[in-house]
Parts: sequence; C-alpha cells; structure tokens
Amino acid sequence: MATTAHQAQPPAKGPDSRGLAGQTVGDTAICMVNQTQLVYRGYEIADLAQHASFEEVAYLLLAGHKPSAAELEEFKREQGALRAIPASVRDAIVRICRESPTAHPMSILRTGVSLLSHLDPDCESLAPDAELRKAKRLLAQIPTIIGTCQRALEGKAPIDPDPSLDHSANLLWCMSGTKPDALAARILDVSLVLYAEHDFNASTFAARVIASTESDLHSAVCGAIGALKGPLHGGANEAAMEMLKDIDRDCAGGAMSVEAWMTRAFAEKRKLMGFGHRVYKNGDHRAPILRNWGLKLASSLGASAKRWFDLGDEVQAIMLRDKAIHPNVDFPCGMTYFIMGIPVPQYTPIFVASRITGWAAHVMEQHANNRIIRPLATYCGPAIHAWQ
Repeated sequence: MATTAHQAQPPAKGPDSRGLAGQTVGDTAICMVNQTQLVYRGYEIADLAQHASFEEVAYLLLAGHKPSAAELEEFKREQGALRAIPASVRDAIVRICRESPTAHPMSILRTGVSLLSHLDPDCESLAPDAELRKAKRLLAQIPTIIGTCQRALEGKAPIDPDPSLDHSANLLWCMSGTKPDALAARILDVSLVLYAEHDFNASTFAARVIASTESDLHSAVCGAIGALKGPLHGGANEAAMEMLKDIDRDCAGGAMSVEAWMTRAFAEKRKLMGFGHRVYKNGDHRAPILRNWGLKLASSLGASAKRWFDLGDEVQAIMLRDKAIHPNVDFPCGMTYFIMGIPVPQYTPIFVASRITGWAAHVMEQHANNRIIRPLATYCGPAIHAWQ
C-alpha cells in the first residue's frame, strides 16, 4: 500500500533549469564567457585571434601567463620533441581503423589517449609539475593520433610528425602527408585559438567532475572527449557541414530553393546545427572571425569553394530573419574545414587538438583547490511504497 510519507513534490515552476541553465557552479581564473566577450586569462578572443599563435595561447592557458620570446621558443622546441607516439599505441590505432573502418574517429582518439596513459610515467601523479608534463605530452601527441587514424582509414601508412612545423601545420601534415601552405596553416591556427577554451562547457565540466574525485588527467580527458563527441557539443561542426551538404544536394539544379528547404525544415521541426548558443543570445563573436578567414580561403580557391559560403550566408540570413537565431562558431568551421579538404569525421578530433589546453588547465585548477563535485537533485518520482 502506498504511503504519503515523504511525498514527492513536483519541480517548482519557473525558468527551465535543466542542464544547469543559468546556474553558476564554480569559480575559474582561466576563462570568462558572457554575452559580449570571450576572455582567456585576461585576453579577449578577437585580440588573440588577430595577434597570437595557437602555441602562445596554449602556453597562456597551461602556464597561466603570456610567454616571453624565450619561453615560447622553448615551448615550441619541447612540443616538437614530444610529438611521436609509442609504436604500441600507433599499431593499436591502425589495427582498430582497419578492422573497424566505421568506428568514429572520436572514439578512436579516446582510446588513443587511454592507451597513452598506461605509458606515461606521471600518469597517477596529481602533483602540479607532473600534471603540466602530462598536459604538454597530450597536446603534442593528439595531432599524431589524429593523423595516424585518418591515414589508416585511407589505407595509408602513418607518417612521423614534423618537429619543425607549428602545431597547426603539423596537424595537417600528419593527416595528409602534405605540407600546408601559409594561408591554410594560419586559418587552422586561428580556428584552434577560437576553440581552445570556453569555461564550464559540457566537456570541460565533465573533466572537472572526474578530476574532483582525485582521478588522473588522462581519465578526465577521456571523459571530456566522450562529452565532446556528442552532436550537441563538439560534433556540431560536423553536423553543420552535413546539413549544408543535404541542402546542396536537395537544391541541386534548381530542384528546390534554399528558402523552400528551410521552410520544410522549420515545419518538420528539424534541428539545424551550427545555430544558437546557451550563452551568446545575440551572436557568437567567434563566428564572424572564422567566417572571414574561411571566406578569404574560399575566394582564393575559386567558385567551387566560395559557393559553400554563399550557401551558408543564405541559410544564415533565413535563420536570422525567421527565427532570430545567430550562427555559432561551428557553422563557419564546418565550411572552412570542408574547403580545406579535411574529412568531416575529423572535425571534432581537431577540436580536441585545441581544447586539450583548456581541459588540462581546468583539471589542474580543480586539483589545486579541490572539493568533490556532488550536486543535489530534486526528486519527482513516485511516493514511497511498501515492498510487500
């Protein structure tokens, strides 16, 4: 017989707080996100995108301050020397890709990071110097994992990373086996600057929750990769490009107008990826930065590349007119990476090659002033029942 003792109460009416929307859950000195600004350790994102390299931003996030010329030179030298991955990890990635070619590259990357943990001498240490060493190794080795994965999926042998190249150029080299030109390398570098950090987003919060149990950095990063894999988070850039490809296919040869396609999508309540943001209600200020760089590349490549930006601009205008929803950074990212020839399934792993800096900074910050993250929940289930 049911009892009325401890009767469950329905959730209080008011603003939708699912997903911790609008709730502040902790302090950080790493990043500030609000309606009009994105700031990494006191430096605004447009300033960084224009004047800083990704290596400088990585150093800023990991070390906590802007590098001097000597510090930057040493950091880049150190990164170049750390890029190779153990043969056992390389061979495992190649085997997975060949035996399971439909495996998601994010899952393969997660496995690669997990395998690296077993071979890292500092894996179980939470000491600040050990954590920084682990972060630097992962930053250097993740592009090698991505490149090994992509080449294996194409039936090609992995190639050694090039210590003479910057982080972004080396990432493209490891994937393609071709040294990128200056413009392509710079555009990828800017995208990595834009993606490096974003306070308590889903993957970073997941990493901090794991770190708060006093688990290790590799475990926290594996959890963060799992969170970033989802299409509502990191996978949005992949989904945005697939959406544009759908529009292009359905509208080919004038079979359908973009306006009609969008009207149908609205009627079907289709989720259009690359638009909207939990924080940036008036537009993601990273989006125009990356769009302008992508358009610069598209214009240099000709009409076949530029048409994707023309299509994107039309979709963006309709979304803004009919739904008052702005694009986020994932929308121009999809188009930009596509015309660079980067395979769509690798978009989110490339995100990891950047966000590893933010994740590691947050793990170190959590460990430096730790208390286990354990929120409460409002119970709204059945009343207490007797078992017999």
